[in-house]
Amino acid sequence: MTAMRVKNLVSEQWGHATIYTDSSRMSQKQELSSLYKRSLSQLLQMIPETITVTEEDTMPVEEYTQPSLSYMSSSMFATILEDTIIQIRILDECNSELRIIKTLADIKLLRALKFGIAQPKTADELENIDPKNLECENYKIYKLDSDRRNIINAITDLYVEMTLNKNYKTLTSFLNSIFDKEHYRIALAENEAKNKLERRELTKQIRQLRNHIKTVLYDNEVTIDSLKSQVEDSVLDSECSSRYVDNWQVARTEQHLEVINEAENSCIETIEQYKLKIEHEQRIHSEVELLTNITINETLEKIEKWMSKYDRDMEGIDIDMQRKKNHYQDMRDKRINFENTIEKHDLLMKQWINFKEEREKARIYRENMTKSAIIVQAWWRGLLVRRRLGPYRVGRKRRGRKKK
Repeated sequence: MTAMRVKNLVSEQWGHATIYTDSSRMSQKQELSSLYKRSLSQLLQMIPETITVTEEDTMPVEEYTQPSLSYMSSSMFATILEDTIIQIRILDECNSELRIIKTLADIKLLRALKFGIAQPKTADELENIDPKNLECENYKIYKLDSDRRNIINAITDLYVEMTLNKNYKTLTSFLNSIFDKEHYRIALAENEAKNKLERRELTKQIRQLRNHIKTVLYDNEVTIDSLKSQVEDSVLDSECSSRYVDNWQVARTEQHLEVINEAENSCIETIEQYKLKIEHEQRIHSEVELLTNITINETLEKIEKWMSKYDRDMEGIDIDMQRKKNHYQDMRDKRINFENTIEKHDLLMKQWINFKEEREKARIYRENMTKSAIIVQAWWRGLLVRRRLGPYRVGRKRRGRKKK
């Protein structure tokens, strides 16, 4: 029950630290809080850059003793594991593309579960795998999802074990299972290579035995045909010899025997020549076939190397294309912003130039009006002065009164 509560706390409440309570170590609260403030980077600096693997490292994990860790060490490791679990879950939840691809790959199973179709209780992992199409993307997605689920389950179990029991038995069992699987795979690979060699040797022996049987059968058939012809000839000769007189019987018999011997000698020589020729051709054929198999194997190895290199190059090209695309999008956005800014500045400059032109026209108009007014005023004032009008009019002299 406590383990389920701890798992739910990690899986459902992201970002909330786990509360560890231990009545015997409440006095160390201030020390633990200062230790918790150390960043993960400082802890990672304590790990050496180069790690050497010795024979002791390859031993099963069960051979090592598993003492209970201290409360501080288990709490520190549990805190780091909690952050790791949260980061992995965030990474899994944020990778929507992979989740969509996984859903499309499992669409048949999901549809069957939706409509309540009964599923077998024990499912074989190799049932739906095609050995001739091992490079299928669905298999890679299944493998990636399985690896992620194994890692998150192992880390979660280790986190619960650290929190409750302050030990790492779950981690040891997980590592032992990995080592057992690796040894099992190595044994399978060795058995496969051994079986390939045995199959190749047996195939070669069967092919040689088949060729030998064909050769012997052919020789026996030739011998049987020759014997049949000889028997027929001997019967004919016996029938013919009986018709002749006794004096000619010995001569005819000797003559036929001589002919038969010559025919047999020529046939035997021809058969031996053909035997030697067949053996020579068979040996050449075997050597050519061996050379062809070697060439085919080398070509397949080169094809595999080139395919792996092609995959790596394509991944690099895709990354470069994505980087170039992002750079192009950034430059395009900057260019659009610059164009908008230039258009705004151009509009402001035009407005400012129009304002300056209007202001200059108004100034010239006021200057011309002022000059015109000054000229008119000066002309008018001169006219008044010349004609003695207005304020410049000459006043009449007042006559004084006569004295009585």
